[in-house]
Order: sequence, then structure tokens, then C-alpha cells
Amino acid sequence: MAAARTVYGLSGPEALAKALEDAFYLADPELATAAWLALALGKPLLLEGAPGVGKTEAAKALAGILGRRLVRLQCYEGIDAAHALYEWNHPRQLLELRRAGDRPVDLWADTFLIERPLLTALRHPREVVLLIDEIDRADQEFEAFLLEFLSDFSISIPERGTLVAAERPVVVLTSNRTRELHEALRRRCVYHWIDYPSPEQEARIVMLRAAGVAERTAKAVARAVARLRQEPLVKPPGIAEAVEWAQAVDLLIAGGTPWPEAFRRSLGVVIKDEEDLPYVKERLDSLLAEARP
Repeated sequence: MAAARTVYGLSGPEALAKALEDAFYLADPELATAAWLALALGKPLLLEGAPGVGKTEAAKALAGILGRRLVRLQCYEGIDAAHALYEWNHPRQLLELRRAGDRPVDLWADTFLIERPLLTALRHPREVVLLIDEIDRADQEFEAFLLEFLSDFSISIPERGTLVAAERPVVVLTSNRTRELHEALRRRCVYHWIDYPSPEQEARIVMLRAAGVAERTAKAVARAVARLRQEPLVKPPGIAEAVEWAQAVDLLIAGGTPWPEAFRRSLGVVIKDEEDLPYVKERLDSLLAEARP
């Protein structure tokens, strides 16, 4: 029998799940396994799921347990390679030329180089976790560029030559699946789909992330949020909104607000759309009747 392999000090998916929980992130066995295999195989981890299910938080927790800085590349429509790689500080270069006079100046020294996330991960692979957030918001041209970067982890800087990572950095990509990602990018990664947690799991998350919240409130909020996600809302609440709603309800109750009224008054914490708010208000009584322990 082959000896168990330890990766980044973690003996397996169970050890990773425990470390994530210690970092206040509850990962199911499937997510912990995908993340551990991505680390063991040196492959990027691609997390897909609806907004608010904890994809970005997973990357933050992973960086925390590895003792690394999280470097985040937030994707958006129109992002290009320059915004992701590096830029030269041209004003500083011009200023240095004026100061130097006849003295020679190396305009391509590190002093004038502005690192963007991809270059940072390339130059400091042992110090960072690279998060490429919401890759589905970028266009296919940028996705193709990113695929090339993830293939060999190198960057060509005309003034400096080609830089190659000393080792493969830890990379996490997230997608809300607003568009389909290219198959070649998916093949490059270890893939996991994150769904909304069950009410029981979400109550555990609420109590983990907001330790002062009463168990009764956490369970009621988790059931209410699960019901809200079944409604045709423009912006269904994510896990972060559930945690904040539980905190808000407990604060109001502590101040003397009756239990059902505390939920009603704090709706703006969990519902963030003007069309959703009146829709939920009309149905709140029945929703709370089902959610109440």
C-alpha cells in the first residue's frame, strides 16, 4: 500500500476540511476533496455556483490556512492583459529622467514596474494564493490569454525578457456561470460546483461565522433563507446575507423587538433589490410561520 501523501502539511481532504472549519469555513467532503486534489496535483481549482454560495470565501479561507496572502484578480467586462499582468509607471520614469540629467537611468528596473495580480503570483508563488474571481464576466479573448498563462505560468515582458514561475502557484478561479467557460480552461482545472447549503448546514455556518447568534435564530434564519431562494427573486440571498440577517435579528430582539417583528424590520439586511422587497413583505408572515421553531 502506498504511503499517505501530505500536501502543504495536510494529510488528506479530511485534514483540509478540519483546517477550513478552524478558519470559519465549512466545506463539505466533495469541496474539501477537490481543493486537496488541486493542491496535490498542482492544478488550478475552478469553483462554480450561484452568487453568494461561498466561492470567494473558500479562496480566502484556503489562503489563510496555507499562511499566504490572497492576491485577487477581479474580472469584468473589457478586462485585458495589461490590467492583469503589469504596467510601467511612466510618470515616475519621466520624473527620474529629469532628475538624472546626463546620468544613465535603467527605466526598466523594478522601481518602475507596477505588478498586477498575475505577475505577483508568478514572482512570489510561495507567498500568495491567486484568486481569479468571476472569470465568466471577462470576454473569451481574455479567457484564452488566461488559459495560456495557466499552461506554463510564464510572462513575456519585452523590456525584461520572459519570467517563469519557480513553481506552480496556488490558483483558484470562480465563476457564477453567466456564460459557459471554454472546455480547454475547464480541462486545465480541478472542478467543483458549490450549491447552496441545506438549512441545517447553513445554521451551522451562521453560528460559526457569528458566534453570538442564538441557535434558535440561526435555525429560523436558515429555514427562511432556504424558502426565499425558492421564490422568483431578482437577487436571492447568499450565505453572507443569512449570517448578517441572523445578527440583525438577534440585535433587535436584544433591544426588545418582538421575535416576528425583528425579522420584518431587518429585511433590508437580507433583501437587496427594490422589486424583491415588496414581494417578500407580502409573503413574510407565511414564511416566518414555516421557519419558526
